Amino acid sequence: MEKHHVNMLEDVEKTTPSGGSIDDSYECEFTLEEQKKIIHRVDRRLVATVGVLYCISLMDRTNLSAASIAGMTKELMLAVPFGGVSRYSVVTLVFFTTYIVFQPPSTIIIRKIGPRIHLSTITTAWGAVMIGMGFVHNWQDLAALRVVLGILEAGFFPSCVYLLSTWYTRYDIGKRYSVFYILGSLASACAGILAYGLMQLNGREGYAGWRWIFIIEGALTMALGIGAYWMLVDFPDKAHQSWKFLTEREAMFIINRVDRDRGDAKPEPFSAKKFFSAGKDIKIWGYALIFFNTTTVSYALAYFLPIILSQNMGFSIGASQCLVAPPYAFAAIVMYTTGWLGDKYKVRGPIIAFNMLLCLIGLPIMGFHKSPAVRYFGVFLTTAGANSNVPATMAYQANNIRGQWKRAFCSATLVGFGGIGGIAGGLVFRTQDAPNYHPGLYACIATSLLTLITTALLTVEFVRKNKKADRGEIELEDSHEAQKGFRYTY
Repeated sequence: MEKHHVNMLEDVEKTTPSGGSIDDSYECEFTLEEQKKIIHRVDRRLVATVGVLYCISLMDRTNLSAASIAGMTKELMLAVPFGGVSRYSVVTLVFFTTYIVFQPPSTIIIRKIGPRIHLSTITTAWGAVMIGMGFVHNWQDLAALRVVLGILEAGFFPSCVYLLSTWYTRYDIGKRYSVFYILGSLASACAGILAYGLMQLNGREGYAGWRWIFIIEGALTMALGIGAYWMLVDFPDKAHQSWKFLTEREAMFIINRVDRDRGDAKPEPFSAKKFFSAGKDIKIWGYALIFFNTTTVSYALAYFLPIILSQNMGFSIGASQCLVAPPYAFAAIVMYTTGWLGDKYKVRGPIIAFNMLLCLIGLPIMGFHKSPAVRYFGVFLTTAGANSNVPATMAYQANNIRGQWKRAFCSATLVGFGGIGGIAGGLVFRTQDAPNYHPGLYACIATSLLTLITTALLTVEFVRKNKKADRGEIELEDSHEAQKGFRYTY
């Protein structure tokens, strides 16, 4: 069979994952068809596994709204005011206090102990916490368990974002992030239907229906967490050790491919200086601000959409649970399409702008039209725009960051600001604003507009610096430590 030569690595030292030297045969021994099969094998083992785990993560994080209208609010008296907000809002928000604080260490820990141990352990542990939430008898205990849940889930999302970014080139990652998050969106779509089914267990073994939502979903999480130990794979430099997932030569092909694209596949020894000095880069905070704006809207929908459908649009409890599904299914289609287009045409900013325009069209329709059916159409546009912008923003930052520890810091910062967006999303739709929730809608519109402004400013900066690099005046993203020729994607 004819071999197609692929020049994978020119300026980076060639070493195997075990540290030995290699020759050029690593670069040309695989045909194009064989290369595609290797990458698809990575997709099946990595993207599919972390995507399924993210399904469970998102479902476990946001099933409060389903349990709320299934009787939890009444039984635990969550509608009672506490410190100017309802107890329900307190229970929602305390999760994010620990979720934000414990995220930066997670990208360091996953490098030290490996993804299989780290991710499977925390997933199994938070499944146990979910089961415990099904047995609480007061809102204080529920809030305490949500704090613990925040500690455990803090290590998941930034670790997955970082892990995925180490395996793929800059213009492969958009589709993969989209698939990863699509699975989460499908979980959100199915969560309401699943919750409605579990509600039917009301009275079984003496437990209310809302308790069964936590108990059954927690048990499912524990089962998947245990299974994930055998399904997850390590970083590319250790992939050949993960249950014969890849041979050492196949792993070296992946490493060379990433190095040729951006020159940072080789793992670096941990340095606190390198890790925290990344915070001096203003772009990182720009990505974080975009992610904050996006998650404010997406979390607001996740926590309050069933409530809005019930109170604002007049649907029954059962219908409100089930009508959550179609908008998220539509979001999955938009998400993958925009991810594919972004990779194909090597653009990121226009994708983010398009998603935000969907929100800016959908939010006013959702909030102000007289017809419930038309307002429900607005939910489709808003849900699609907000959720599609999550993987789009992850791809945006992944394309424009270089260096292992800078990438780790950026992933943690990005998701940390996403957690702050979760706090904002949990506050924007206040009980006293029911049933129209206009202040919350204004807040979501403002964050969408701010995303457009921030993206425009970053684009101007990227164009300016790329032109300076083309003229030979500067090298971008520490090119002295990697290969030259890096350019920002806008």
